[in-house]
Amino acid sequence: MSITDIFWLFFMFTALQPLLRQRMLEAMRTRKIAQIERDRSSRVILLVHRQETMRLLGFPLMRYIDVNDSEDVLRAIHMTDDDVPLDIVLHTPGGLVLAAMQIARAIRAHKAKVTVFVPHYAMSGGTLIALAADEIVMCRHSVLGPIDPQLGQSPAASLLKVVEQKPIAEIDDETLVLADVGRKAIAQVKAAAKELLADKMAEDKAEALAEKLSTGQWTHDYPISPKEAKDLGLPVSTDMPDTVLELMTLYPQPVRSQGGGVEYLPMPRQKEALRK
Repeated sequence: MSITDIFWLFFMFTALQPLLRQRMLEAMRTRKIAQIERDRSSRVILLVHRQETMRLLGFPLMRYIDVNDSEDVLRAIHMTDDDVPLDIVLHTPGGLVLAAMQIARAIRAHKAKVTVFVPHYAMSGGTLIALAADEIVMCRHSVLGPIDPQLGQSPAASLLKVVEQKPIAEIDDETLVLADVGRKAIAQVKAAAKELLADKMAEDKAEALAEKLSTGQWTHDYPISPKEAKDLGLPVSTDMPDTVLELMTLYPQPVRSQGGGVEYLPMPRQKEALRK
């Protein structure tokens, strides 16, 4: 075998390694999802948006809730009998309101119990989906987030502030148009949130919570803790199954050339074990 042959074999192995690793991860995920479904007699649907590597050369790919996600989730729900509970695992920074609302309305219409698991975070559109669930299960340090609309790089509520506080002659046409769109977007998201909350609390409380979440009272990345979510009236539990956390370990971030900043032995650590 020549040096050239060795070089090409090395190149092919290097190029295919991410693909082989991805196939192994997918097989492990399938087994873990099947285990959770057996344990809970439910349909498990994951909406996980980590920065995963692409299939061939390992480039990182950013993910968020889009219409492809809503198509897949709706298809999974339609394939589930009405009396089968749904377990939705959410890990997402948010995404398109259209897609999030399609998923949320399909969840709300499902007759059996729907549980949303938030192992780490479900922000923006992810929170909108969580509002539709019968129960939201979070870890002690998991977070939800506000659902106020964003137009490009600007919060809709902040655009309205500009229009309210500056003379109209000093505001450019593009900002005026964005503020008009922002006003409509806030009203639409608020109405949608109130609709999703209608069967969980009194109408006046649903109205107040929808107002608080959608009108920019917090920054868009404000972390709503389990305690705060419960105080807001949401059906929150912190009884997170270990199997859900184990499933999340099968969705790793892409390997960075310099290594990560967090390192630990990936096994449970109990006080009795440390004494031995």
